[in-house]
Amino acid sequence: MEFALLGWPPDGPTLRLDYRRFAYAGKFVLGSTGKAVVRDGPRTDATEYDDHVLAAASFSPDRTDDDCLCVRYVTVREDRQGEGLGARLLAFVAARAADRYDRVRIAVNNPAAYVAAHRAGFAFTGRETGLAELVCERPADRPAPRDADAYRAGLDRYRERDLNPDALVRLDEKYGAGPPPAVDAPAGVDGDGDGDGDGDGDDDEPGT
Repeated sequence: MEFALLGWPPDGPTLRLDYRRFAYAGKFVLGSTGKAVVRDGPRTDATEYDDHVLAAASFSPDRTDDDCLCVRYVTVREDRQGEGLGARLLAFVAARAADRYDRVRIAVNNPAAYVAAHRAGFAFTGRETGLAELVCERPADRPAPRDADAYRAGLDRYRERDLNPDALVRLDEKYGAGPPPAVDAPAGVDGDGDGDGDGDGDDDEPGT
């Protein structure tokens, strides 16, 4: 299994994901966002779905803060969900962003994604987007401090919503367990194989 950075915004690569197996697949065909993936084999022809991709993330700078990278979408192939791939991919993106950005931010719309973000070293900021997504953030170069009160405050936001009984039981379990420990960021590779992650195939220094 390999974690790979495919490119940075604004000239990121396009990525074709099978919409039958990935949520938000259509969001990854845009070239204006950076991309990172988890895969279990080499890339295939870019005109076809890449069956070796297990999870993918897209990201771009915050629209009002150039020092902050925003993760726009994270998606895990339906048959590999529940393995922690989303959290590890998020941690990988944050670690690779440290040479370019001070902070990394993500807005999540459900408790499972919220917990995954905390496993990736993010913490709830207390803010919500206009779409009722909870905003989580971390320094790019290290996990955010674990704050049990802030973590549970975020879960309480979900409790105020119309959840079914099973979802409430799972929410109570997460609440009782407290914030999960942060996962280690995988070392990963650059998708162009040159070690700098700029997508041009040349062995430059990072950020050049």
